[in-house]
Amino acid sequence: MTSTFTLVTDAPVDIGALFEISLDIDAHASSMSQSGEQAISGVTSGRIGLGETVTWRARHFGIWFAMTSEIVTLERPELFVDQQAKGPFKLFRHEHRFERRAMGTRMTDTITLASPVFGRAAERIVLVPYLRRLIIKRNTELVAALS
Repeated sequence: MTSTFTLVTDAPVDIGALFEISLDIDAHASSMSQSGEQAISGVTSGRIGLGETVTWRARHFGIWFAMTSEIVTLERPELFVDQQAKGPFKLFRHEHRFERRAMGTRMTDTITLASPVFGRAAERIVLVPYLRRLIIKRNTELVAALS
């Protein structure tokens, strides 16, 4: 079983700039500073590209985790997908879509995950709300960096 959720962020910024900062390892780490998130292997600075991986180390729920993500799809400036290659989830896939709008860019994040323990109940009660808050914070900080 998996859970999927979608977040939509409308931003008064250029589609290309938002797309590129969303691939930037340093910008991501900065937006996730509350969890101590650091890139520890693979691409650890600058922009990540198609077929490249990054291993993140972060503390969530008081526990340190490591997760390796790979960019499996990259279509500038409309879409990229990162997917867990190794880590704590049974499945973790994050689709980032970007759409030009009259007043800037619409960024749509769709995350599909499968919990390693406790199944769908853990996903809906704990993981989805927690991840939703993290993505909102990340998006807010990325847009602010471009404003």
